[in-house]
Parts: sequence; structure tokens; C-alpha cells
Amino acid sequence: MKFERKVFALESRLRNCRNVVTLGVRTNFNEYPPEDRDEIRKADIIYYPTTFYADLFNVIGKQTFPSYHTYKCVQDKIKQTALFNLLGIPHPRTRIFYGKRQKQSILQHFKFPFIAKIARGSARGRGVYLIRDRESLDRYSERNTVAYVQDYLPMDRDMRIVVIGRRIVHAYWRIAPDADFRSNVSLGATICLDPVPEAALRLAAHTAQACGWDDVGIDVRQFNGDFYVLEANMKYGREGFRNAGIDYSRLMEDMIERCEI
Repeated sequence: MKFERKVFALESRLRNCRNVVTLGVRTNFNEYPPEDRDEIRKADIIYYPTTFYADLFNVIGKQTFPSYHTYKCVQDKIKQTALFNLLGIPHPRTRIFYGKRQKQSILQHFKFPFIAKIARGSARGRGVYLIRDRESLDRYSERNTVAYVQDYLPMDRDMRIVVIGRRIVHAYWRIAPDADFRSNVSLGATICLDPVPEAALRLAAHTAQACGWDDVGIDVRQFNGDFYVLEANMKYGREGFRNAGIDYSRLMEDMIERCEI
């Protein structure tokens, strides 16, 4: 059957999908040509609208993919941690410290070594630090108004589990490079396609559904026999898809045609 539904996206993530018209992102809505403005207004759903337009479309009741809830947590570790704790999702013990006075109490709650992160706006492993001593803690504290501090779970690998729509579409291991505690592919980690434990898959699927996220890479680590959600990545890379021989654009085309997303 020929696919006849007109599908529109703003961001370029679906630009290689034959069944999607990508209109581009214009912060000033009136810069869109009149015909594009009409298509946006009439469309039942807009794909990849950006955080800016996801907020606006939510106000007027227009559906988006990814969901409004997905966009609300993009690169915001504080919101993600609050959600995990609220929902009872296993997550490394984490505490947020605001301002100089609160940061002075970090060592009352954590012992070296521990993880410290840039709380908002960081991705691909950048802005993640292994704090081993007082000197490295002081450097981190001086550079960050808000301290996001987390227990360190020492392992040489974790799992990236990608959920699109309501199903897992890909899962793989990420093995950290030598002399680095981070397992981000962008920092040199190796992708391993060995099977991911079913318990980790169930945890990732539950996390995505409970949090209202429909396009997300969930990072899961196994430690002492238990599984923990480290964080969610809404702007995940596609190297894992390429390594597995998965055509990402074709996958998204098919999911759109089957009305899964």
C-alpha cells in the first residue's frame, strides 16, 4: 500500500527519510514561507520540532515526536534524577548542591572517589569527572555553580538501550577505552554487540514509558548484580546502529508508515 500521509519535520534528523518533508528550523515563525506555515498549522503531528517549538506546540495541543515530555528532559540531569527518584527507578545515589555553602558539605555525603557532572547542557561524556581528591573537587566546584554529585560504580562498560516509540529498537554494550572511566563512543569507547541482559532491557523500557520518553537512549550499568539507569540521552549518536548494520533512516521510515511514531 502506498504511504499517503504527509509528514513534516523541522530538525534535520529525518532528512534522509523518503516519506518526510524537512522544513528546517526558523526561530521566527513568520520566516517560513506561507505554504510551510499552513502545513505546520494543519499537520496532525510535527516530527523533531526542537525544544523551542515543542513547548509552543504543546500549548496549542499539537502532537509532536519526540514527545513534549522527552524534550523537557533533554540534557538536564537534575530533572532526570528527580524523575528517577520520584518513580523509584534504580539510579546511582545522587545529590545536587546549590551555591558555595551547600558545596562545602559535599564530603559529608560522599567519599572519594565519586562522579561529578555538569548538571545541564553536557553530552557525549564531556563534563563528567571522576573526583579522586580534594584538589579535583575544588577545581570542579569553582567552575560549576551547581554541583551534581553521584556515587561511582566502577565498571569498564555499560549498555546503551535505544527506545523509539514504545519499543526497543537497538541495544549494545559500550566498553570504555583504557585509562578512561567513561564509556562514551565519542570518547573512544568500543561498541560490542553481545546480547544485553533481559533485565536491563526491561528496566530501560520501563524507564522510557514511565518518564514519557519516546525517543531516547537509556544508559544502564550493571554493578554487584544490580542494574542502574545512569541517564537518558535524547540526542544519541547512531554509530551503534551502523555497527549493527541497521539503516536508521529506513527504520524511521517504516515506523512512520506503520504509525508507530
